[in-house]
Amino acid sequence: QVQLMESGGGSAPVGGSLRLSCEASAWTARRDSMGWFRQVPGKEREGIATISTGGDITWYADPVKGRFTISQDNAKSTVYLEMNSLKAEDSGMYYCMANPFVAPSGVWLRFTPHGPGVQVTVSP
Repeated sequence: QVQLMESGGGSAPVGGSLRLSCEASAWTARRDSMGWFRQVPGKEREGIATISTGGDITWYADPVKGRFTISQDNAKSTVYLEMNSLKAEDSGMYYCMANPFVAPSGVWLRFTPHGPGVQVTVSP
């Protein structure tokens, strides 16, 4: 059974940084690609980053390209999301998930399984 647990959420000023972590059950980290998505109340879920099983291929949604970095440490079964140059519109609940499925168009076709999520609040 996949088990995912995010941490590192909180508050940051516009232009600031936060680093999210996602600890995965050991087998998940070694066998699945991983991803992060976010959701703001009243809006659809938004996939923002993925990383391949080997960590050599990453994908980012346009709104976060150049500002966010996804990485992983297989020894720790942990996936990270480094968020820099934060904007107010980056506020929301952030979730990590195993084995995201992203269409060539960039549309995410699956948002499960995922962890309980962490809140990120960016304010002026």
